[in-house]
Amino acid sequence: MSSVSIHGYGDDLTIDGVRIGDLSPAEHEAIELSKGGQNYAPLEDVVVSSVQDSSTLICRKPDPEGIKAYIEEELLDGLCCYSAVNQGQLNKTIVDAVIAHLRDEKIPTVPRSIRHKYMAAFLMAATAITKMDKVVPKVAGVEAPELMAKLSRRWGYRVKGIPANEAIIVVAAENFHGRSLFAVSASTDPTAKADFGPFLPGIEVVPFNDADALEALFLEKGDKIASFIVEPIQGEAGVILPLENYHPRVAELCKKHNVLYCVDEVQTGFGRTGADFAHQLYGVKPDLMACGKAAGGGIMPVSFVAGRRDVIDVLTPGSEGSTFGGFPLAAVTSVFAIKALVDEKLAENARLMGDRLLGHFESVRVEFPDKIKEGRGSGLLTAFEMFDKPGLDGHKVSLKLLESGIYAKETHKTTVRLAPALTITAAGVDHIGDSIRKVIKNL
Repeated sequence: MSSVSIHGYGDDLTIDGVRIGDLSPAEHEAIELSKGGQNYAPLEDVVVSSVQDSSTLICRKPDPEGIKAYIEEELLDGLCCYSAVNQGQLNKTIVDAVIAHLRDEKIPTVPRSIRHKYMAAFLMAATAITKMDKVVPKVAGVEAPELMAKLSRRWGYRVKGIPANEAIIVVAAENFHGRSLFAVSASTDPTAKADFGPFLPGIEVVPFNDADALEALFLEKGDKIASFIVEPIQGEAGVILPLENYHPRVAELCKKHNVLYCVDEVQTGFGRTGADFAHQLYGVKPDLMACGKAAGGGIMPVSFVAGRRDVIDVLTPGSEGSTFGGFPLAAVTSVFAIKALVDEKLAENARLMGDRLLGHFESVRVEFPDKIKEGRGSGLLTAFEMFDKPGLDGHKVSLKLLESGIYAKETHKTTVRLAPALTITAAGVDHIGDSIRKVIKNL
């Protein structure tokens, strides 16, 4: 029988004689390379040690003098775990609720085969904030668009009357719906698809921001199309905003052709774009909506699908499930994540601070028009894009920003995304803007 020695807590946590608090950034990296799967490429020479406040991480970096294994420095979190921590790290409202629940209520987990009192609270809060009829709780963000696909197909067969096994789901090019088999089948990113086939059939792709292409496909195959699944704003693609009339026209086309209009708000929801949910910026209402990330306030993984009663009602007992979907602790966490969003007016702050950050992007573009192509965003979902020239590299910019105490991450080589906590102050935004200017100047 094998054994493993584990003792201590925090920096004293020791695994088989190795104390975690003694490891340098290079040693952390070596352990990940030797013992972990390489499905991420974290920034070099930095390890998060703790959280200082809602927007600030304490990170360990190599000691430049080589005297110690590492030094600790503050790092402004400019990514917010890809919008999972919209309410800010360790949001007091959420943390207090979780602590009180575990201490006083003593009901962390029960199966869905028996009701618990917090499910009702979660369902009431989630339908109220989304303005939808019904909600189905899940856990990981990717489970929400996955469930939208399943609901689409079943609705297509049982309600629309699509012949068995012939339903089509339409998606937008350059999308990001996660890493499940449906998500990569729907993806147009070669890196996400390489050697993971065969892929799910019944998926068609149209260009994002092109309602004419969608209409043409609807006219050609509309009788067999169950849904169009789309991000209101494409985040992973580099914060690509649609034309103002795109979503209204998409919603109109879906209604005309009896196709479900499904929006993936996993990254754009919960105040990130300056509205509670990004589709509200365009004056539309989807039939189904996928939520995740900030639905758990960065404390607990929570996701769900919200939607029309008649669509959600195609589910029957045993047709869909999730062991931890809506379990008591997650339900409480999500209720208070919603409370924090509303009470702290986080969507409004995202709009104000986002405008301020975009102002910095524009100032940098004007000052360095040969380097910066454009800045773009909505609320605090933002990015700036450089020209594709030698020396203008998004990863290099991310590393230089790291040296300035800003955590950001590149996408598609020349684009750098910034999505700080919705609690960020004007001073924090100005720090980001000033740091970007200095980095770009020295490129």
